[in-house]
This record gives sequence, structure tokens and C-alpha cells, in this order.
Amino acid sequence: MKPIFIAGPCVIESAEVLDTVAERIVDINNRLGTEIIFKASFDKANRTSISSYRGVGIERGLQMLADVKSKWGLKLITDIHEAWQADIAGQVVDVLQIPAFLCRQTDLLVAAAKTGKIVNIKKAQFLSGVDMKYPYQKAVESGASEVWLTERGNSFGYNNLVVDFRNIPDMLAIAPRVIMDCTHSVQRPGAAGGKTGGNREYVPAMALAAKAFGATGYFFEVHPDPDNALSDGPNMLCLDNLENVIKTLL
Repeated sequence: MKPIFIAGPCVIESAEVLDTVAERIVDINNRLGTEIIFKASFDKANRTSISSYRGVGIERGLQMLADVKSKWGLKLITDIHEAWQADIAGQVVDVLQIPAFLCRQTDLLVAAAKTGKIVNIKKAQFLSGVDMKYPYQKAVESGASEVWLTERGNSFGYNNLVVDFRNIPDMLAIAPRVIMDCTHSVQRPGAAGGKTGGNREYVPAMALAAKAFGATGYFFEVHPDPDNALSDGPNMLCLDNLENVIKTLL
């Protein structure tokens, strides 16, 4: 199975950032023969602090994503947090993503699936790969055209995650497409004084380890200047490093 790649900024900050990332993704696609799906969130509803930047909102955000698709010809993925958002977002994006903390929310899964779009379900930090058969079944039985599962690490004490790579083959026994979230898996949740920290230097190794365990897709949040990003900067990959990481996986 040809691997898929997902890449983009954590949250929509500006049209300029979206265009900078999209332009680079198109260039990589053209030269490497890949089809990287563009990812950005219109709202980050699970930020650590109430003062954290959440995004531009659903109406403006979806218009900005539609502009990316129109201008750059990229497929789109975005996450939704409430069931009512599914139909609206599904009119713009190609893949609806279910955040890890919400992967057991039946109404959210059913609403996403009923759009007929591909649904990417991120495995919760408190679940095993085997447990993901239940969210998968909810989405499949509710009409999703295709359902992907994504590994993103498990809680390990406080403010830390660890990846059990056995979850990848366990989820491949459930779904044909299992993606490794190579950037969220290096997070240090809530460990940076009211913000989430992270160790982006481990991202390339996370990707290669996932490949060894049979992953069929790779998810990278990227930014032109991660140190000054408005969300998830410490674990985002620098845009300039994306191509080399993808080359190692091909």
C-alpha cells in the first residue's frame, strides 16, 4: 500500500502561513510524486489554558481552507469537535479528523461518518490499539466511505507520552490504513507552564520506527517558524525539514 502523508500547521494563524506551507507541499508533491494532504485546524478546542490561541473559527477557517484547495489543488483534512460541525466541514474538506480525546464520542463519530467522507480517528491517549475496533465500527456502520486510525502515543505518568509501537499492527488488524502522528506523539502535554511542550528532535525517529512496525501513513504538523507558532510549536516540525523526513520514508 502506497503511504499517505498529512502535513500542515497545527492551527490556522493567517492566510500567509497557509500559503507558505501549501506552496512547499505542492513543490514536494511534484518532485517526489507524493500526495500530501494539507492539514490545519479552524479551532483548537482542547488547549491547555483559556488564554491559549484557538484559531479563527469555523466560518472563516473553512473559507480559508477552501481557498487553499482552490489555489493549490491540495486535498484537505481538518478536525471537528462537535457533531454539528461535521456536515459543514464535510462540504469543504476531504477527510474529517476526530481528535484523540473525543474518539469515543458516539454522536461525533456518527455525524462525521454520515457525511460520507473519509474519517480519520486518532487513538486516545488512554486506549490501546485493540480498543480502537469500537470507534472504527461506529464510523463504518454509520456510513463513512473509509476509516483510518492514527497512533499518537499514550499517557505515561503526568505531562508525558510514550509510544507503544505494537499499537500499529494491532490497529492494522482492524483498519487497512493506520497513520503515525509523528509530531503529537512527542508532546509533553501541559508541561510548559500552561502550554504543551514537546521534543521535535525525535520526530524523524518516530516516523522511521512507525515504518518498521508497518504504518501506512504519516502525519506531521509543520510550520515555517515553529518556535513562534501560536499552537504546538515545541513538537511541530520545521517546514524546511519536511522533505528530507519524507524522503527517508519513501
